[in-house]
Amino acid sequence: MLELRPNCQACGRDLPPDATEAMICSFECTFCASCAIARLAGRCPNCGGELLRRPRRPADSLARHPASTRRVGRPAAGITSRDETGHDASA
Repeated sequence: MLELRPNCQACGRDLPPDATEAMICSFECTFCASCAIARLAGRCPNCGGELLRRPRRPADSLARHPASTRRVGRPAAGITSRDETGHDASA
């Protein structure tokens, strides 16, 4: 199940669970559409994967399975740190 992370890992922008502008890679690194397109050219800086629109969880499911509140990323650095596999090390 997706965590539905609460922020853009590049700029720190809030991305609530129902945000239509949230973009994720297959490892769930999360970015706002502005950063995903303008800064990252549609590629995850951590794994190189494609960034796609994050699906929204229906409200009744969100009540049973809430979104994560743990913020990921280092906005001042512009991207998250990577582990030896190239994936988000802060996850």
